[in-house]
Amino acid sequence: MSHTQEILSQDFEHLWHPFTQMKLWPDEPPLVIERGEGNYLIDSEGKRYFDGVSSLWVTVHGHNHPAINSAIAEQLKHLDHSTLLGLTHPLAARLAAELARITPGKLNKAFYSESGSTAVEIALKIAYQYWQQIGHPEKKTFVALGEAYHGDTIGAVSVGGIDLFHQVYGPLLFPVHRLPQPFCRQCPLGLKHPQCGLACANALEPMLAEHGDEICALIVEPRVQGAAGIIVQPEGYLHRLWEICKKHEVLFIADEVATGFGRTGTMFSCEQEGVEPDLMCLGKGITGGVLPLAATMATDRVYEAFLGEYDDFKTFFHGHTYTGNPLACAAALASLELMEKNQVVQRTAPVIEHLAKGLEKIAQMEHVVQVRQHGLMAGVEITADKSTDTPYEPGLRIPHQIIMAARKHGVIIRPLGDAIVLMPPLSSTTEDIDLLLDALGKAIAEVCGS
Repeated sequence: MSHTQEILSQDFEHLWHPFTQMKLWPDEPPLVIERGEGNYLIDSEGKRYFDGVSSLWVTVHGHNHPAINSAIAEQLKHLDHSTLLGLTHPLAARLAAELARITPGKLNKAFYSESGSTAVEIALKIAYQYWQQIGHPEKKTFVALGEAYHGDTIGAVSVGGIDLFHQVYGPLLFPVHRLPQPFCRQCPLGLKHPQCGLACANALEPMLAEHGDEICALIVEPRVQGAAGIIVQPEGYLHRLWEICKKHEVLFIADEVATGFGRTGTMFSCEQEGVEPDLMCLGKGITGGVLPLAATMATDRVYEAFLGEYDDFKTFFHGHTYTGNPLACAAALASLELMEKNQVVQRTAPVIEHLAKGLEKIAQMEHVVQVRQHGLMAGVEITADKSTDTPYEPGLRIPHQIIMAARKHGVIIRPLGDAIVLMPPLSSTTEDIDLLLDALGKAIAEVCGS
């Protein structure tokens, strides 16, 4: 048995993969990834692949960056882990101060966890408890978008709205007020942008006028809904939601887990519309994509509602074993230092433009019904008939076939429904983008025909 076969044998026998129909898994020989170098992953047979999804949207500076590896190794000489319950450590404090400095508005307090889902869960609990403690116990419900995705823990699933992922758990979830999805090509209101005047955002106004006394917060992925298939919101949409929330005294939660840390062309997507959230969820790229870490940022106004005497019981009774792990904090601080030193956000501008120009050619393909892009996030939607916008039958697994074909051309990408997602590392070069788009174009042509 070869080295690769041995690994796959153990995998098939014992490993349950996320978002994977395990019955089909052994039928298409999986890649065994053993190494990472820069923007490339290397399998157990030595073949190199461009990491076209940033290892699930997290890679910022490429794999195995020496500065981040060195920071982790240095921290290991001093402290591997220590709880933040009743203790602190230098890097947790330093990172909290740095996050407070770089996040928009008055987000001044950081609560750590380990994933985007837990960052969202924490934000929901903080928003709920905030109103309970300032004399508005009636404010108990949330507003979220149609087709939203905020993670896979129960609270995050409750505010999520993708039936394929979430419907089976319906009896476990709490009810949520739902706004129409801002998807202009298939507007749920049957309108056309820009003549609609942002009707999907304005729908929040009557909702809060009627139910504002019971709603504690709105949660939204700023500027682009990622797991919905890279649905880019119309200009001004986010700011309109924020204005309406302020008017009706509803907290604004920005889920920047996917969009944060330079992914959309600014450090945080909220900045592009001047939005200053009450709570912000951070994860994915926070450590450069190296170690699990997340943070929920809160304003002083929100934080101060949790202050009181011991027997007031206003404490936020929430915590995780590895909250603020020193190694993860070291990676995050090193990543943020690299971003500033190397002007990473500014240097992505020409790469974003190059991606946009290359996608124009992809958009002309016979079976591509729409290309959606925001920064270094792109979705290429595949259709059986472009003229009638008729999708392929799900059982054909056309998007899956496309991503498997792309591997033959040296690129790893992933589908979301009928969309092929492109999420290259922020360290990508224009040559990397050319490889990515060339592989995608060839894969679509091979699977769907020219």
